[in-house]
Amino acid sequence: MSRLQNLPQLPNDRWTRLEIIFWLIPVASFFLFPNYLILGSQILIVGLLAVSLDLILGYAGIVSLGHAAFFGLGAYTAGLLSVHGWGEPVSGLLVAALVAALCGFLVSFLVVRGHDLTRLMVTLGVGLMLYEAANKASFLTGGVDGLSGMAMWKLLGFEFDLNGQTAYWYSLIVLFVLFVVLRRLVHSPFGLSLRGIKEGGKRMPAIGANVNRQLVTIFTVSAGVAGVAGALLAQTTQFVGLDVLGFPRSAELLILLVLGGSGRLYGGLIGAAVFMMAQDYIAGINPAYWQFWIGLLLVLIVLFARGGVLGGLDKLYLHVSARFGKTGKVGKTGGPQA
Repeated sequence: MSRLQNLPQLPNDRWTRLEIIFWLIPVASFFLFPNYLILGSQILIVGLLAVSLDLILGYAGIVSLGHAAFFGLGAYTAGLLSVHGWGEPVSGLLVAALVAALCGFLVSFLVVRGHDLTRLMVTLGVGLMLYEAANKASFLTGGVDGLSGMAMWKLLGFEFDLNGQTAYWYSLIVLFVLFVVLRRLVHSPFGLSLRGIKEGGKRMPAIGANVNRQLVTIFTVSAGVAGVAGALLAQTTQFVGLDVLGFPRSAELLILLVLGGSGRLYGGLIGAAVFMMAQDYIAGINPAYWQFWIGLLLVLIVLFARGGVLGGLDKLYLHVSARFGKTGKVGKTGGPQA
């Protein structure tokens, strides 16, 4: 019983007002910023990809430098289906998810055998191998020129228009549906066991937890979600480039989680929004040196808001509560929880 008391408590699964407001923001953005729908759909897709990485990094403690491999697999799967005559979006998502999840399942047995440095090398190696394989198989993937010629069918009667309206709603609905499922997953006893593995994996077998099986399961789920994000990108842009498998995209995901805060699902979404909007705004002002300002933003976040934006909001809430003599649970007001 004493061992069980040391484990983190199961989080509250009830939706808060802040969470509801959070999901109303992208709905309102569709009407408030009609000229930025393409950027908005990109933010939603990258946010879903960041959430998939957070499942293994923030909850299970698995550090990955090759998560873009599953993103790229999903993108190429959906792209190849469309190029060869099957452009139905939803079934393309499902096939992409299955392909990426299968690859994640196979790779997971290598990942769970090692520790942090080993996992970094294994995931990085898988990502580099898939990148080079896609580069060499130009007859299939288009190589450095990318995979083009995609033609998506109508989605419930709506075409994928140049303004990005259909792509925006499509990306938002897929993101929300998957987020609800993943939110339920991390609030379940399975999610609690992942937290226990992250905080004290050597003690978990003592209470009957199969650590390897849990890690294999979450790694497979994470890969499948990343595959869906890749398929969304391919279907909404109707193009797949080699960069979807590249190391820079995997590194960018880690930046997003540092910005937003890992281990809370919403951190990936907030990190994607902050990073991509900052990148778009700063690049418009200074196209040559925008990376400098992004780097400065990262340094400031690490120095003054450890735990990312959500961690900074929690600290602000604690400060305000202490100043005005209020008490409350950290995160309940400081930021959306998941």
